[in-house]
Amino acid sequence: MYKIFIDGQVGTTGLQIHERLQDREDIEILTIPDAERKDKDVKKQFIEAADVVILCLPDDAARETVQLTPSSNKSRFIDASSAHRINANWVYGLPELNKTQRSQIKSARLVSNPGCYPTGFLLAIAPLVEEGFLKADSPITVSALSGYSGGGRQMMEQYQQRAVDHPDDLWPARPYSLQLAHKHVPEMKHYANIDNAPLFIPYVGHFAQGMLVSVGLFKDYFTRKVSPTQIYELLDSTFRDEPCITVYGPNDEAVLSSGFLEPQSNNGTNRLDIFVYGHDEQILLVSRLDNLGKGAAGAAVQNLNLMLGTPELEGLCL
Repeated sequence: MYKIFIDGQVGTTGLQIHERLQDREDIEILTIPDAERKDKDVKKQFIEAADVVILCLPDDAARETVQLTPSSNKSRFIDASSAHRINANWVYGLPELNKTQRSQIKSARLVSNPGCYPTGFLLAIAPLVEEGFLKADSPITVSALSGYSGGGRQMMEQYQQRAVDHPDDLWPARPYSLQLAHKHVPEMKHYANIDNAPLFIPYVGHFAQGMLVSVGLFKDYFTRKVSPTQIYELLDSTFRDEPCITVYGPNDEAVLSSGFLEPQSNNGTNRLDIFVYGHDEQILLVSRLDNLGKGAAGAAVQNLNLMLGTPELEGLCL
């Protein structure tokens, strides 16, 4: 039986991971007493006892925990924070990113879980760059809408309280990080292999979870003349054998509800959908995922399964 220690077990992502693991007969979850969660000596004992430690902590705390661990320690780590995502000593935990990523995750000691926004962005864009369709120096703009659970406990409490105090005046979709320095941007640029950081505009909607990540591309961004059908064919061939990813046909209106794309349709699952819209002048790619599923806890469990050598989607819902 594998021993798993979730450091940050009471946070949003930690609770979601625990929910996906708690009924598994091949896993024992090591639970640190609440009163001792910040005791470094106690934490070291739990880390040493675990086969895999999953860090669900703020960035600085995640770095500190890894630094606590002696280099001789054989425990493996999955970091759900953004602390190590472009650290060369850590393997990026997005199995579908390319043909070799899955095998790297399987053998890695240190795996960094991807961010929710980058997951949607990279799976839509990285294949276009890798196959030479999209110019690496293209000035890419990304717009994304997330449920408020992506902001953690404090934001969740704010939005839930708003619904109680002002049920007829909920907050609309609101942009944030307007200084254009969102912490997910470095990993977007790095793993997409593009020359310039994308201009990223995230929004929070008044719903708990679910996410849409949209990328608009002009014809001049491509190395050749392309159509929505050609982009669809490339993405479909890339992900055809990936059980978590579905690529929908070009300009598919059947997936829309009265012309709208619903951000919550993949909630509770590890699915990610990619939609291709547009015409010969402009292409719009939209990824849909559960920001707490494939965007966080589901991704961590998928990586855990790969590292343990168990079925990759064990404990996950598609």
